Amino acid sequence: MTRRGRIVTLASAAVRSGRHGPPGGPQDAPPRPVSRRTGAWFLVLPALIPILVLSVGPLLYGIALAFTDAQSGRTRATQWVGALNFQDLLHDTLFWDSFRIGLVWAFGVTVPQFLLSLGLALLLNQRLRLRWLARALAIIPWAMPEVVVGIMWRLVYSPDAGVLNETLRDLGLGDGRDWLTGLATALPAVIVVGVWAGMPQTTVALLAGVQNAPQELHEAAALDGAGAWRRFRTVTWPVLRPVALAVTALNFIWNFNSFALVYVLTNGGPGGRTRLPMLFAYEEAFHYGQFGYAAAMGCVMVAVISVILAVYLAGRLGGGEGR
Repeated sequence: MTRRGRIVTLASAAVRSGRHGPPGGPQDAPPRPVSRRTGAWFLVLPALIPILVLSVGPLLYGIALAFTDAQSGRTRATQWVGALNFQDLLHDTLFWDSFRIGLVWAFGVTVPQFLLSLGLALLLNQRLRLRWLARALAIIPWAMPEVVVGIMWRLVYSPDAGVLNETLRDLGLGDGRDWLTGLATALPAVIVVGVWAGMPQTTVALLAGVQNAPQELHEAAALDGAGAWRRFRTVTWPVLRPVALAVTALNFIWNFNSFALVYVLTNGGPGGRTRLPMLFAYEEAFHYGQFGYAAAMGCVMVAVISVILAVYLAGRLGGGEGR
């Protein structure tokens, strides 16, 4: 074969094999695969940056601030004091009183909120006329800011022209009272508002869980003669239980960290009867300028919430979902 014939043969082989360069050149190297982990981080980054800047960063700064004597209006540099703020906190009876009030508030709101929301979710799951309208009305408090809810309920509790006192007078049940300034009625009155304001999101979550219960099991249980309570206990509750646990844990955390609603209603009064831990920390930081001491309070509250979450997750991971 002549030289020209060999060149034509090699060129034809290169074309058939899809190779247009010399053997062993860069065209033979396979394309480098893009790392899946790198691609995943690239996709998560837009959501991760706001979390780091607005949540993780302030949290770490607050923890560091708790070990200093930072105060407002000081000209000298902030000094590192170690665990002194936490030592003072252990002997601060006002803080532990607010902590006790916070626990009473959290339990007092979370438990009735769950029970009433469960009943409302079961009702809204029935085949009722205008059920769509009832479901829409049930979530109205959810669409209202906490400040607006607080102002509205202050008008309801108003001692002179409030709806509650006027209703009591019309029914002949007394001349009414000042609900938000009475030492015995302030905390129960605020708890009622907290239950009312938090019911919509709890109802929506529980309604979604109730709708996951298989309808054919309900029908089979009804045919076997099971009543409404037995059908709920044996069919609905096993499906609803994981949702109920998650919603209850989250509600307790949110309620324990409440601020705006109680601040608008009572500002912690009367006599500190409704001063929640978050309100107490706010007063220490922005009324008295004790930023380091207030940060130590925040760390204690974060630790308490972390313990609650750890107990909850331990129950879930330990087989709570499967029961």
